[in-house]
Amino acid sequence: MSKTILFQGDSITDGNRLKDYPWDLNHQIGHGYPYVIVGKLGAEHPQAGLQFVNRGISGNTVQNLYDRWQKDCLDICPDVLNILVGVNDVHYSVFNGKEFCIERIKETYKSLIDRVREVNPEVKIILCEPFNYAIESPGKEWPTWQPRLCLVQRMVREIAEEKNVFFLPLQQMFDDLCEKAEPSYWIWDGIHPTESGHWMIAQKWLDFVRENDILCLDT
Repeated sequence: MSKTILFQGDSITDGNRLKDYPWDLNHQIGHGYPYVIVGKLGAEHPQAGLQFVNRGISGNTVQNLYDRWQKDCLDICPDVLNILVGVNDVHYSVFNGKEFCIERIKETYKSLIDRVREVNPEVKIILCEPFNYAIESPGKEWPTWQPRLCLVQRMVREIAEEKNVFFLPLQQMFDDLCEKAEPSYWIWDGIHPTESGHWMIAQKWLDFVRENDILCLDT
């Protein structure tokens, strides 16, 4: 029986995948952390019937995900759903003057989970913690940016607890990594990971999935 793993989110998940060329199977997963995950799981479990789909879109907010949720999630009917989103809700409020209402964002985010569970009550959902560092874009407006990002991070954790879904923390991992090398080595602009940063997200994701038996793969 096949299992569909869907990656959802913004540019960090998007990884510059070729959306206009669906026939080009070399470039549908992008070049971010999903690519590492897909390559490793696919190679190690060729008989498991795993199907991988990436629907991350650069620049997306929580509301953007909600607006396209039917086509890019519900119609796919994933068995495992991974969501990493929230940093653009902060970015647009700081740099574009968009309203920042954490309660509204939270209710919209919760509705994503409710809607997918209506389609597949057995779906396993992983909510990834948004992360950042005080360099480049965030660093320019850090006193405004950081408190809002902290609210989003706490929101994601609270939703995971309330909805009884998995929560994958990432901020502390990057904080620890930035003690080993300068922040730009891992997150080049304070928001987007480098190749090394994506690799570390993938490794943490794979360990987390294995420890929690989310895919229940043999071997």
